Amino acid sequence: MRFQTIPIMRIFDETKAKEFYLDFLGMTVDWEHRFGAGFPVYMQVSRDNLILYLSDHSGDCTPGSKVFVKTDQFAQLYNEITSRPYKYNRLEISTAPWSNRIFEVIDPFCNKILFNEELNL
Repeated sequence: MRFQTIPIMRIFDETKAKEFYLDFLGMTVDWEHRFGAGFPVYMQVSRDNLILYLSDHSGDCTPGSKVFVKTDQFAQLYNEITSRPYKYNRLEISTAPWSNRIFEVIDPFCNKILFNEELNL
């Protein structure tokens, strides 16, 4: 049996969401859905095997959620993201009791993604 979890992140502005998730985090849009012209967007963005759904529909999820993401390319990801100009996040690496290092990004809608480098046990 296999499972895959895909978090849904609430957004309020498609342009700002794409600026953050595509331009800043380096993700791509896999697909977008609207029930018609002028309706809210529901889209999938991804980077490698990290997949997120972004929803402009009220009631789909709660703004201000937090997603915990393990990565085996922590330093590379941090260096890549911090090399891009994005004035709304000042990223810092810190150490958590459960990991070697972590850094957190916050999207324009107060959703958080905590990138984690696991301990080598």
